[in-house]
Amino acid sequence: MLKKNESIPLEIVALNHEGAGVGRHEGMAVFVPMTAVGDRIDARVVKVMKSYAFAIVERLGEPSAAREENRCPVYDRCGGCALRHLAYGEELKIKGGWVTDNLRRIGGIVVEPEAILPSPAVDHYRNKAQYPVRMVDGRVRAGFFARRSHRLVPAEDCLLQPAFFGEIVRCVTAFMEEAGIPPYDEENHTGLVRHIFIRHGEATGQTMVWLSLNGEDLPRQVELAERLRAVCPGLASFGIDVNKKRTNVIFGGRLKTLWGGDTIADVLCGVTLRLSPLAFYQVNRGAAEALFRAALAYADPAPGDLLLDLYCGAGAVGLSMARRVREIVGVEVIPQAVENAKQNAQENGIKNARFLCADAGGAVERFREEGLRPDIIVLDPPRKGADSGVIGCIGALAPGKVVYISCNSATLARDCKLLAELGYRVAKVRAADLFPRTANVEAVALLLRVGERETDGKREADGESICGGVSGGKTSE
Repeated sequence: MLKKNESIPLEIVALNHEGAGVGRHEGMAVFVPMTAVGDRIDARVVKVMKSYAFAIVERLGEPSAAREENRCPVYDRCGGCALRHLAYGEELKIKGGWVTDNLRRIGGIVVEPEAILPSPAVDHYRNKAQYPVRMVDGRVRAGFFARRSHRLVPAEDCLLQPAFFGEIVRCVTAFMEEAGIPPYDEENHTGLVRHIFIRHGEATGQTMVWLSLNGEDLPRQVELAERLRAVCPGLASFGIDVNKKRTNVIFGGRLKTLWGGDTIADVLCGVTLRLSPLAFYQVNRGAAEALFRAALAYADPAPGDLLLDLYCGAGAVGLSMARRVREIVGVEVIPQAVENAKQNAQENGIKNARFLCADAGGAVERFREEGLRPDIIVLDPPRKGADSGVIGCIGALAPGKVVYISCNSATLARDCKLLAELGYRVAKVRAADLFPRTANVEAVALLLRVGERETDGKREADGESICGGVSGGKTSE
């Protein structure tokens, strides 16, 4: 039996779905973070369970050929990345395997996946960051939480974020120290500033900075706005969110714009999008465009089709498909996101889209009550997947095609299995790396109602890209 602090030789033979290496010692699985398949290491055991154990690298004896040099100074402490020590080609191979494995193991689905879509950039690709703010060694610091904890690892500069995000964070924390504004203390529920939220429109250059507060107001807010404008010329929206609850949820939902507008704009697949702090938007614009192109190819819509877009957020997916169908109906539970979606349709001159503020299950039920039958349903649910009620209503509406975009292939596999019980089969699936260097991977699956003929997915209008600009703007090609 392994013991804590024991040193053992170990060969890493696999990576689990959290990115930790897996080795075996006397029949027991041992999980070791920041290792690669083929590594031979001396591992120090840090925790022993009944049938498995956790360890850390004590000495890297023979490194795997899949390794590359890590350039992040806090990689061993921060909980953001899990695969920064691997060559990117190896990372893609592993992530594609995770999707295929989950579909087979959880969903009972055996399908030959298409090649994983790589990210155009592996560093500085994120357009959004949420930095918790805490007191560390007597200083106001911001960064990210350590793995499986709420212990802050100071990291104003992060290789996943644009470099200027760090300047914004340093501006806010320095201002807080000068003004005597205390950061949030999670244990005692005291202090004021909980999080710094930054979102950037890559195509427009517009940036928003919002602070989540354990209070109603921010002292000297005009002065902070002026400082932020000095370090971030593209600042277009600055405000606060009031969140006085004892919760891990970042936003409380009571938004107050202090300077600039309530939203910023970005362009995705030729669609100009207005984004509020609460609106869902893919964090990797370049990779998202590739994913949406794949989703549209899977949907392969006809001009007379009615498309239902569930969990639509600010409308990015549905609006990118609007010019290919008769009508788009988007459904989203967050009121601000629905207003963004309506504004986005109007600003892009899209007249065949409408949006409902409703629970996805309730909206699908409403469709059924009105006697509407969508030809295609597109859904992009949160990590927990679609609610069981939504799955049942999809079966009742019986569209010919379901295009399921997922940021969690385990819940994708679960939901595909449920849809299979309602008469659907997975015809195609493709992983997409929207989160390089992390243990997250996106995927898109095409499900066809049994008896539905699969098309070639190459229908195009007027020779334009299937992700062409519905607003007359530059396409993503």
